[in-house]
Amino acid sequence: MQKCSAGSKVYVANDVRSQFLEHLLDLTAKVRVGDPRATDIYMGPVIDGRAVDRFESAVAAASSEGGVLFGGTRPRGGVFDRGPYVAPTIVAGLPRDHWINRDELFLPLLSVLAFDDLAEAIADGNRVAYGLTAGIYSTDERELNTFFDHAEAGVLYANRASGATTGAWPGIQTFAGWKGSGGASGKGGLGPYYLQQFMREQSHTIMRKG
Repeated sequence: MQKCSAGSKVYVANDVRSQFLEHLLDLTAKVRVGDPRATDIYMGPVIDGRAVDRFESAVAAASSEGGVLFGGTRPRGGVFDRGPYVAPTIVAGLPRDHWINRDELFLPLLSVLAFDDLAEAIADGNRVAYGLTAGIYSTDERELNTFFDHAEAGVLYANRASGATTGAWPGIQTFAGWKGSGGASGKGGLGPYYLQQFMREQSHTIMRKG
């Protein structure tokens, strides 16, 4: 699954953790994996064998240091034997500074972390080298303001039904990134500065005799 803005880590308030996990596992079990050319398939293969190696390393680490709640396997038979397919995977219980929670894996693997204090969760989420997208689900205006004021990502969402970190709407929203996910200019794509990023600035000075 190669989607640059796909969620890889989720922070869940402790008071709703059990309910959240129940719904998350139920939805993940319904994800259909297979040939991406088929209309009823939601998830195709990962990019290559190296991605499979990262997947297997992450699953092994999560199994020994936390827990694999769903997936963690490679489907077999038929089309699965002709490509680098892996199962959508949910892990939990890993320390916040574990490499799975710090590195960008580019895999269909989601790490679940619990929190009691939203500001601390946002601060921990910011302690990564990348910052492309982030999202929040809350009806509390103070929590929403805290998120928008402090989350270090180029594209932020609140209460988006189709996905917390799905990506920008071209022509309407700038698709930007912070830190390792962004460019040196700090400007995003598809926004008011987009065209200038493809242009070269040049100054002309002509001295003439009076």
